Amino acid sequence: MRPQWSRIAAVISVVAVAAGLTGCSGSDESDDLLIYNAQHESLTKEWIDAFTEETGIKVSYRQGGDTELGNQLVAEGDASPADVFLTENSPAMAAVERAGLFADLAPQTIEQVPAQYRPATGKWTGVAARSTVFVYNKARLQPDQLPTSLLDLQRPEWKGRWGAPPAKADFQAIVAALLQLEGEQATADWLAGMKANAVIYNDNIATLKAVNAGEVDGGVIYHYYWFRDQSKTKEISGNTALHYFKNQDPGAFVSLSGGGVLESSDKKDQAQQFITFVTGRAGQEVLEKGTSFEYPVASGVPANPALPPLDSLQAPAVDPSTLDAQKVTDLMTKDGLL
Repeated sequence: MRPQWSRIAAVISVVAVAAGLTGCSGSDESDDLLIYNAQHESLTKEWIDAFTEETGIKVSYRQGGDTELGNQLVAEGDASPADVFLTENSPAMAAVERAGLFADLAPQTIEQVPAQYRPATGKWTGVAARSTVFVYNKARLQPDQLPTSLLDLQRPEWKGRWGAPPAKADFQAIVAALLQLEGEQATADWLAGMKANAVIYNDNIATLKAVNAGEVDGGVIYHYYWFRDQSKTKEISGNTALHYFKNQDPGAFVSLSGGGVLESSDKKDQAQQFITFVTGRAGQEVLEKGTSFEYPVASGVPANPALPPLDSLQAPAVDPSTLDAQKVTDLMTKDGLL
């Protein structure tokens, strides 16, 4: 365990330095509401600006990744200066919840979010969602040649033909869902197949670029990277299309971006107001009408018209509070993917 905690400590040190240098919305004064933000910075800035305009409450944020900021919160414990934690994916939220660091959410927040988009504990909630997809090069694969399941990609015929970014929290959330749905042995087998078959890329965008350029036939990413490029130049997606696995397949996993209030916060009322705002109609309309192309999950707000409706994706039922990031890291490290 000692080397592992050494790595975590090193990450925390780097994040702490980066956090001090990363931009803050509003002033740096201690009376600002402070968000530890692992969501996309542009989206969180939209939420902050709209919230401050409506309430007059000033908000600052520290920017980082899901795992890094989750680890930082666990290390800081009750001494954390953070009031709110926002993530791109659920596993970091689950880790902070297991450490006992979240306050119960306000009832009005819970009422705004359907049960399938939040943990039953009420310690945090989904604030947005993204779907797992298989992006493919239309010149290299025809629809009848596409994998019918995410699990198909471990088969020998897919060797060297697909790509993914295993080091990213996005992809690790997908593996965490696979672990919950199929169990440890099936996940270990799939990861071994991935090690043998997949071409490794740094992130979702690099994977999309590689598929578009024909370096690989397809790749596993989240949907919104494709839709963002399609709405602009199509420079890195023009040769590709998306395949949705559906049928409650692990490859149809919908990952929740999370939001929670820290129990140690001395601005709990303001923090609760922020999460209530984000899950309310005004906050969710930022997703519907903006350029993030992530899915709204609350207050009955529909998705951006360019997206297939969230309820059409036939996603598997996954309990977001039990996604085990540590087990995923252990399995992926064992298979040489991290």
